[in-house]
Amino acid sequence: MTFKQRTHNCGDIRLLHKDSEVVLNGWIHRVRDLGGLWFADVRDRTGLVQVFIDPEKFPTRADLRNECVVEFTGIVAERSEKNKNPDSPTGDIEVIVSDYQILSASKPLPFPVSDEAQMESVSEDLRIKHRYLDLRRAKMYRGLAIRAAANQRIREFLTKKTFLEVETPIITKSTPEGARDYLIPYRQTPGLWYALPQSPQQYKQLLMVGGIERYFQIARCFRDESSRADRQPEFTQLDLEMSFVHEEDILSLNEEMVKHVINGVIEEFGLEKEPVKDFPRMTYAEAMLRYGCDKPDIRFGLELFDATEAVTGCEFGVFNSTIEAEGRIRGVRYPGGSNLSRKEIGIVEDFCKEFGAKGMASMAIEADGEGIDIGNGLKVRSSIAKFFTVDQLRAVVETAKAEAGDLLCFIADGYEVGNNILYRLRLEIGDRCGLRDPRKLAYMWVLDFPLLEWDADGQRWSSMHHPFTMPKVEDLHLMATAPGKIRAQAYDLVCNGSEAAGGSIRINRPDIQAQMFTLLGISDATQQERFGHILEAFSYGAPPHGGIAWGLDRLIMLLTDTENIREVMAFPKTGPGHDPMMNAPSSIDAQQWAELGLKMS
Repeated sequence: MTFKQRTHNCGDIRLLHKDSEVVLNGWIHRVRDLGGLWFADVRDRTGLVQVFIDPEKFPTRADLRNECVVEFTGIVAERSEKNKNPDSPTGDIEVIVSDYQILSASKPLPFPVSDEAQMESVSEDLRIKHRYLDLRRAKMYRGLAIRAAANQRIREFLTKKTFLEVETPIITKSTPEGARDYLIPYRQTPGLWYALPQSPQQYKQLLMVGGIERYFQIARCFRDESSRADRQPEFTQLDLEMSFVHEEDILSLNEEMVKHVINGVIEEFGLEKEPVKDFPRMTYAEAMLRYGCDKPDIRFGLELFDATEAVTGCEFGVFNSTIEAEGRIRGVRYPGGSNLSRKEIGIVEDFCKEFGAKGMASMAIEADGEGIDIGNGLKVRSSIAKFFTVDQLRAVVETAKAEAGDLLCFIADGYEVGNNILYRLRLEIGDRCGLRDPRKLAYMWVLDFPLLEWDADGQRWSSMHHPFTMPKVEDLHLMATAPGKIRAQAYDLVCNGSEAAGGSIRINRPDIQAQMFTLLGISDATQQERFGHILEAFSYGAPPHGGIAWGLDRLIMLLTDTENIREVMAFPKTGPGHDPMMNAPSSIDAQQWAELGLKMS
C-alpha cells in the first residue's frame, strides 16, 4: 500500500500553522456526528488534533471508525472562539480534510482506549492480554517515555563519570542462594542446565578483577517467583560497580546521580514532584528502633515510642507479663485518633492482628472530658487507664510526645514481632491521616546492616544481602565466635517506604569469601562446585571494590505515582508469572522433549 507520510505530528499543530496544508498519520481516537457535521480526533504518540470532514465532499464515511489507522490531508484552520478548547494543546485549531485514506481498518476493541474513565472498570488481565491496545493510551505512553528519559539520563551521567557500559551473559550458571532460578536445559549434554541471572552480581565483580574499574549496565534480571504489586519475575535494574573505592564514594556518587536523573525527569515532564535535595542517613539499628523497619517512609514523623520503662510496675497484667518475658511495650501515635469510636479502634486492632498482634491497647489523649487528669491541660481516657498511676500515665504521654486529640496505640510483644506490626500500623495511620504526600520523594540511606540473619526453619545463618558482602573490618574477628553480631559494609537507598537501591562493599579476598560461605553452611566441595570460579579469580589480585543496584521499575513507579509495577512495563506478566497475551508459558512438542533429553515424570 502506498500512502502519504505525515508532515506534522498530531500533537504539534498550532495556530502558527494556520492556512498550511498538512498530512497526518495516526489512529482515529473518536468520531463525532454533530447534526450532520462530522468531526474526528486523530491521535498519534504526540497527542490529538481535531479534523473536520465535510459531509458534502465525503458523503460516504462509514469506513471512518474508532481506532482505524488513517492518512488525512487538509488545511489548518483556526476554530471560532466559542469552539476553542483551552484544555487541549491543539484546541485553537482544526484540520479541514481535503483527502483521506484508511490504511488499516479496526474491528471493535475489547475495551475503550479513548475513555480513561471507562478503563477503570476494565480488568488488568484483559488489558495485559491485549497490551498492544492498552499501550495506545496516552497514560501508558507517558510512563514508557518517562522510563526512557530516566535511562538516557543514567547513561549520560555515568558515561561522563568514565563508567563503561558492559553487557553480561543472560544464560549463566545456577548458583541458588536467593530466589529460585529459571533453568534452561542444555541440549548438547542432557542433564546439564543453564540458569537466567537473578542479577549480574558475580559478573560485575569479575569485571573488577579484570581491571574494568568502573562498570554499569541496565540489566534484565530473572527470579522464579510470583509477581506482586512491586515485583515481577523479569525486571530491570541499574547495576554499577567501582574499584578502589570506599563506601562514601559510592554513596556520594549515587546522591549526585539521583539528583541528575530524578530532578531532570521531573523538570522535563512537568511532574508534580518536589526536587530531591537531601539524603539523611541512619543505621539499620536506628531505623528499626525509630520506625520498626529498614525501609522507613520519612515523609512524615510519628516515630515509634518505647513505653516499657514508663509502665514498669503498673497493674496491667498484659504489660507486666510481656515485660517479665523480656518483651517491650512500644507504640505509635495516631493524630486525631482520640475521636475514633470503639468500633473504629477495633478495626485498627484487627489490622494489627493480621500481622501477628495478640491485641492492641490504646489511650486517648484529650484536653477535656472524663479522663484522668495528668496535668499540663491533658487527660487520658482509656479502659486500661485505671491500672496506671498518674505519674506513669504522664510518663507515657511524655515518652510518646502526645498532644490533645491523639490516640496512643500499644503493642506488647517481643522487639522483632512488635516492629513488624508497628511499622505497618504507622504506615496505615500515615495513609489515614493523609501524611504520605505523593509530591515528595524522601530518599535516605540505611547503613550498617547485620551481615547475617538466623534462618529458624533451616537452623542456619543466611546472608541479609548476599554472600559477597564485606563485613566491617573491625568485626572480622567475630566471624569465628559471634557471627550474629557482625555488621556489613552494606547500604540501602530507601524512598517513600520502599527500597530504591541496595549495595555494598564486596569481599575481594578468597580466604574471607570462603569463610563467609562456610558460615552459610556451604561445604568446601559445594563452594568449589558453585563458586570455584570467583574464589580462583580473587586469588589473582582482586581490587577493593563495591557497587549498588537500582530497581528501575520501582523508580518509574515513584515518578508516575502508580502502585503497580505492571503499569510501568511494556509487556508485564500477571500474578503467577503468566503472559496472557502470548499465552506463555506453553507446552512443547514431543520432538523438542526428545532433543532436550527430557521426559515428564
